[in-house]
Amino acid sequence: MYDAFIKLVNTVGFPIGVSIYLLVRLEKKIEDLNKSITNLTVAISTVIGKSEK
Repeated sequence: MYDAFIKLVNTVGFPIGVSIYLLVRLEKKIEDLNKSITNLTVAISTVIGKSEK
């Protein structure tokens, strides 16, 4: 993995290489946050729906 990162930095430059590395590494966490926000939206809608009745 380290060799691939070095090759990427040499090819596209340091800032772009670091950005790609961070995006790939954080992708799973972003997906988990998206699921949590969706679940929270459903929970809030359920609570608001029950309180209006």
